[in-house]
Amino acid sequence: MDDLFLYDEMVGVRPLCGVDEAGRGPLAGDVYAAAVILKPDVRIEGLNDSKKLSEKKREQLYDEICAKAEAYCVATASVEEIDRLNILQATFLAMRRAVEGLQAVPKLVLVDGNRNPQLPIHSRLVVKGDASSACIAAASILAKVSRDRYMKALSEQYPQYAFEKHKGYGSALHIEKIREFGPSPVHRMTFLKKILKGEETPAQKRGRIGEEAVCEWLRSEGCTIAARNYRALPYGEIDIVAYKDGITAFVEVKTRKKGAKVSGAAAVTPSKQKKLVLAALQYADAHACGQCRFDVAEVELAGEKNLFVTGLQYYPNAFTAD
Repeated sequence: MDDLFLYDEMVGVRPLCGVDEAGRGPLAGDVYAAAVILKPDVRIEGLNDSKKLSEKKREQLYDEICAKAEAYCVATASVEEIDRLNILQATFLAMRRAVEGLQAVPKLVLVDGNRNPQLPIHSRLVVKGDASSACIAAASILAKVSRDRYMKALSEQYPQYAFEKHKGYGSALHIEKIREFGPSPVHRMTFLKKILKGEETPAQKRGRIGEEAVCEWLRSEGCTIAARNYRALPYGEIDIVAYKDGITAFVEVKTRKKGAKVSGAAAVTPSKQKKLVLAALQYADAHACGQCRFDVAEVELAGEKNLFVTGLQYYPNAFTAD
């Protein structure tokens, strides 16, 4: 925690503002952003990246940040703006609104991430800023808590979608509810194109059979399947999230016809690994994960119309988040 405040001190600019967002990946709801200016002589114990904190701790820190900050503002971009502009530009819009809504004018804004939101004030991008800077960490907490509260309120308005459980992210439960009840006015239609399509393609069928085989194998090993086909836009989809003995495994399933020249495991390239890590961070944003690892499962199929599994190889700790 002290390192976060030391980082801000070393920047050497006051007033210093931190900006972060919450809710880029979900299939429903507005995207949120927060801007926070902390007083230079105030320390907030326990301040950290919101993804590393429990929901109870985030709620406690939310109140303390609001009470002790020099200035703060939480802003949003609507579902309609997300569908019209795209999620990246809508996120930038929410960030600009948050900065413009501050009651004090910062000299410098630290923005979490590596994409420039074109703020009206001089800014600096900080990759993994919510784990580096105190003011960005504070912003991440305000944005996360505000959006979670908003999704809980939506769950009362649209109880059939169980928003209080998944916060709008692409969990298996959420996708099941969308298919059962159709999209609501708060769903991001540009995010639902694949979900709302009709019959599955041959590739989708192979993928489904492979994932079902892996789920069955994981259950036989004593694992609980926490989620399937978890969508974490814009990074893609986590095939399976499994849990056992305090460890959450993010499992990438690669299904191949018998005799394929390229193995499934080889298809999980460094670029794909990076996307899976970012997707896993989104999942961890909404769920308590504990210790995590990244696994790869390779399934071999035979047959034409009636496909069947002829082989399954499982690789725990196939790659790391680094």
